[in-house]
Amino acid sequence: MLGPVALLHAYLLLLLVERVAELWLSARNSRRALSAGAVESGRGHYPAMVLFHAGFLLACAVEPVLWPRRWPPGLSLAALGLALLAMALRWWAVATLGERWSTRILVRPGLPLVSTGPYRLLRHPNYLAVVLELLAVPLIGGALVTAAAATLGNLLLLAIRVRAEERALGLRSGPGPAARAGSGSGA
Repeated sequence: MLGPVALLHAYLLLLLVERVAELWLSARNSRRALSAGAVESGRGHYPAMVLFHAGFLLACAVEPVLWPRRWPPGLSLAALGLALLAMALRWWAVATLGERWSTRILVRPGLPLVSTGPYRLLRHPNYLAVVLELLAVPLIGGALVTAAAATLGNLLLLAIRVRAEERALGLRSGPGPAARAGSGSGA
């Protein structure tokens, strides 16, 4: 069995491949949405979000090498399980939205909001997946500082992102029924 740091690095390779697939899919869907009349919102925070997520992957890889700590294999496996559940939730949201999914906030006027799949249960399932992932992935290898910093940083980014998305959709922020029209969380 791999040790916690090796397991983390192996998972990060999987996550990197997954991210490349996401970016390809997002670019394709974004081009199609924009050519169909979609309007983009939230451009101002998007570069910060991209840098944050790239920095997250790097910090996950580097922290356990620079600051090694004893990390129980049981916690590593539990974190791996949570990370895999987060990935499954994300791809359920992506599959539910189909061509509407993008990492950008793109709204095509006139399309009904999506209320199937995870959106019938949660307003922002993709963002829940990201929250879980940013906590769990570093914990696979005992990267406690990265887990804490990424979780806090992500909460700040999500405060901006969710407001921008809900404004673009004409929804009020706060709890409410699941409904989306075509971005990363289902806008």
